Amino acid sequence: MTQSGAYTPWAATHEEVLKALEVSPEKGLDAREAKRRAKQHGPNQLREAKARSTWRILFVQFKSLMTALLAAATALSFAFGDWVEGLAIAMVILINGAIGFVTELRATRSMEALYRLSRVNAKVRRDRKIQEIPAAELVPGDIAFIEAGDMITADIRLFEVSKLQADESALTGESMPVTKKVEPLEKEAVLADRTNMLFKGTAVTRGSGEGVVVATGMNTELGRISSLVEEAEEERTPLERRLDEMSRVLIWATLAIAAVVAGAGILAGKEVFLMVETSIALAVAAVPEGLPIVATLALARGMWRMARKNALINRLSAVETLGATSVICTDKTGTLTENKMTVTRIVLDVGTIEVDGQGKEGAFIRDGKPVDPSEDEILRQALETAVFCNNAALGEDLEKRAPEDTQGVGDPMEVALLRAGAKAGIDRSRLLEEMREIREEAFDEETKMMATYHEYESGGYLVAVKGAPESVLESCSHVCASAGDRPMKDEERSRWAERNRQMAKEGLRVLALAMKRVEQSEARPYEDLVFQGLLGLQDPPRGDVPDAIRACKRAGVRLIMVTGDQPETAQSIASAVGLIDDGSEDRVFHGRHLKDPEELRPEDRRTLLEAPVFCRVSPKQKLDLIALHQRNNAIVAMTGDGVNDAPALKKADIGIAMGQRGTQVAREAADMVLKNDAFSTIATAVQEGRVIFQNIRKFVLYLLSCNVSEILAVSLASVAGAPLPILPLQILYLNLVTDVFPALALGVGKGDTSVMEHPPRASSEPILTRRHWTAVGAYGTLITFSVLGALGLALNWLNLQGREPVTVSFLTLAFAQLWHAFNMRDPGSRLLRNDITTNPFLWGALALCILLLLAAVYLPGLAGVLKVVRPSREGWFLVLGMSFIPLAAGQMYQVFIRRDS
Repeated sequence: MTQSGAYTPWAATHEEVLKALEVSPEKGLDAREAKRRAKQHGPNQLREAKARSTWRILFVQFKSLMTALLAAATALSFAFGDWVEGLAIAMVILINGAIGFVTELRATRSMEALYRLSRVNAKVRRDRKIQEIPAAELVPGDIAFIEAGDMITADIRLFEVSKLQADESALTGESMPVTKKVEPLEKEAVLADRTNMLFKGTAVTRGSGEGVVVATGMNTELGRISSLVEEAEEERTPLERRLDEMSRVLIWATLAIAAVVAGAGILAGKEVFLMVETSIALAVAAVPEGLPIVATLALARGMWRMARKNALINRLSAVETLGATSVICTDKTGTLTENKMTVTRIVLDVGTIEVDGQGKEGAFIRDGKPVDPSEDEILRQALETAVFCNNAALGEDLEKRAPEDTQGVGDPMEVALLRAGAKAGIDRSRLLEEMREIREEAFDEETKMMATYHEYESGGYLVAVKGAPESVLESCSHVCASAGDRPMKDEERSRWAERNRQMAKEGLRVLALAMKRVEQSEARPYEDLVFQGLLGLQDPPRGDVPDAIRACKRAGVRLIMVTGDQPETAQSIASAVGLIDDGSEDRVFHGRHLKDPEELRPEDRRTLLEAPVFCRVSPKQKLDLIALHQRNNAIVAMTGDGVNDAPALKKADIGIAMGQRGTQVAREAADMVLKNDAFSTIATAVQEGRVIFQNIRKFVLYLLSCNVSEILAVSLASVAGAPLPILPLQILYLNLVTDVFPALALGVGKGDTSVMEHPPRASSEPILTRRHWTAVGAYGTLITFSVLGALGLALNWLNLQGREPVTVSFLTLAFAQLWHAFNMRDPGSRLLRNDITTNPFLWGALALCILLLLAAVYLPGLAGVLKVVRPSREGWFLVLGMSFIPLAAGQMYQVFIRRDS
C-alpha cells in the first residue's frame, strides 16, 4: 500500500485508498479475506485498562485501620508472652483478610465480566451483502455504512456522505459537530481538520455515509492516545461513599467506647492486659469494616440478575438510584409496542388499499377485491418511492426464510416498507440497478423528511420523499391521480390531513410519500412535490405492557409516554396499554406545551406534572420534561434510542437506552440498556433496584445490631465489675462467623415482590433512618440482656464453674445473633414464608456457622485457644432458651407492626 494510502488516507483520493486496500465498494471483502486480515491485524479493540490484579486486591485487605488494631493486639500478646493468643489473633487477621479477598475478588471479576456482556455492532458490506457484525471483527478494507446515532468503531476514510456530521469532542476537543466531505486534503492536515475521516470513539450526530476502514484497534487515532493511559481511575458510587463515611464515624465512636471499657475494667480491678486486649478486639468487632465489600457484592449480584432479565447496567451507581425512581418517561415504539412494524393500509387518491400477510407473502385488497400492483400504476409508484427512499436491507436470502423471519438490517419502519415492496415484487437492489442513487438528503428532525435522488437513463432525476404527513403535505403542490397529476388545493390538503388523523386514531403510524422529476441533482428536495399517498403501519402493543404498567402504578411510580407520533396515535396506544382511559383526549399534550420550568405559570406546571402522554416531542422538549419533574423532587428515568436522545438520557437520573433499535450513542450515554427493548424490563429493573437497596439496608441493620450487642455486653459487665461474658478471641471468632456469612447471605437474597406494593423511597433517604437506628439499639439491647441473663443464670442458678459460664454466654451471643437474621424480614411479611426464610444462601450460612460454633467447643485445639469447654446438657438448654428470646421478641414486634398497620 502506498504511503499516502497507508499513513495519510485523508491526503489520497478515496479511489486510491480503495485500490490500496484491494477492495470494491460494491462487493466488500469476502469472508476468507476478512478472516485473513483479522489474523494479520488482530481484533478491533483497544487494550483494556489494566484490571485490578489479584495481588492488589489481596494487599488492600490488610491496609485498614481495623487490621492495624488487630496487629497491635498481636504485638501486645507476644510482648506479654502469650504466644498462643498472639498466633490466634494473627490467624484471625489472615482469615478475615481471606474472606474479604474472596468476596471482593468475586465482586470485582463479576463487574469486569458484566461490562463485557455489552457488544457493539457495525454495519458493513461483505460478500456483496450488507450485514451487521461485532465491531471487534472489523478489519482494514471493510466497507462501512454510517448513520446518525452510530458510534464510530474504527478509523474510516469516507467516500460518500449526505449531510454527515460527527461529534469529535472526545478526540479533538472541538465542541461543535464537524461537517464531513469526501475530497482529499493536505497531507499536513491536523486531526481536527481531517474532514474526510471518521475516527474511532466519535459519534455521528447527523446524516449518513459510506467509507472504508483504514485502521483498527490500537492503530487508530484513539488507540494511539489510549496507549498513553496506564490505568483508568476507579469510580466510587454514592452508596460506597456513604458506607465508608458511616464506617469511619463508627470507628472513632467505637474507639472512644473501647477506651472507656478498658478504663472501667482496669478501675474495677481486672487485669490490665486483658482489658487492653478486650478493648482492641471490641473495637475491631464493633465496626462493620466489611460493609463496602458486601455492598459491592450485593450490587454486582443484583446487576447479574438484571442482566439475566435483559437489563444491562452501565454504571454501578445506577442500581441504587433505580430503587428510588418515581417517574418513568417511556417512548412508544418498541418499548410499549412490539416494534414489529407492518404496512397494513395504503391510502391513495384512487382509494384505500388494505395490505395483509407476513414477510414477502401477502395481498393488496381494495373494496374486498385483490389488486395487482403490476397493473395499478399509482400503487406501484407509491411502493417504489417507499423502497427508493430507504436505507434498510432485507437480504438476498429473503425467499429462503420463514414469512415471519424477514426482519432485515436497518430501521424497523424502513424494513417494513421494503417488505411491502417485496409483496408487490419490487426489489430494491434491482430497482437501484435501473435507477442508481445519486445522492441522499438524510432524515432531519426539523423537516421530519428524507429524500433520495435517482438518475433516469433518459436524463433527469427522480426525487423520492417520505416523512411526517403534515410536513410532506406542506411541501406538495400536486396530487398523483389516475387522470394525471393535479394541483393540490387547500381543501384537498385539509382532506388528506383529516385522513391522516383518522388513521392515527386507529393506532397506525402514518407516513406520507411524495416524488418529483427534476433536471438537476442539486435541486432542492422539498419543493413542488407530487403527493402520492399515506402508508399506515401497525405496531401492536406488547402483551406484557398492561401488567407492567399496573405493577408500576401500584408501586407509586408515575408513567409518562413520550413519543414523536401524532396525538391520535399516541392516544390510541396509551389507551390500549392502560396508561389512560379510553377517549381521554384531554390528557394527551403536544410537545409545544413543554418549556423551561422557569417560564411556566404555576397552574400550567401542575397540569403538565399530571400529564400522562406527550406527543410530537422534540429532543429539547424531553430535556424540559425531565427538568420539570426533577424540580418537583422526582427521580426520573427516561428511555431513548436516537442520537438526539443522548442529552435527555444524560440529564435523567436513570437514562435507559434500547439495546435492539437504539443507536450506539444512546447506549453509551445511558445508565441502563434494555436488551429486548421491553417496558416490562424497566419495571423489573426498578423492582430489582428496590430489592438491592433493601438487602443492603438489611445487612447493615443486622451487622450493627450484632456489633452493638457485643459492645453493650462487654461494657455493662466491665462497668458493673462482673466477669466478662465474652473474651477477646471469642469476639474475633464471632466477628468471622456470625457477622460475615449471614450478612453476605442477606446481601444477595432475591428479596420480596412486596417491594412493588409501596411508594418509592426519597432519593435523600439514608441507608438507616431514625426508625432503623432505633431498631439497632433495641435489637442490640435485647441480645445483650439475653447474654448477660444467660451468664447470670449459669453462675447463680446452675452454679457452673470454671470456663463453662463464659462458654454459655459466648454461645448464647453467637446463636442469638444467628437467629437474629430472621428478624430482618420485611415488616408485614408472613411469619413462616418470607424473603428471609426462602433465601437458600441464608440457610447455608446458618448451617456453616453452626458447624463452626460446634467446632469451637468440641475441637480440643480450637476450644483451648478460645478458652471454652463443652457445655453440659443444662448449659445447652440455657444457651438455646436464652438465645431465642431476641428472635421471639423481634417476631412479636413484627406481628404487632402488621396488625397496627
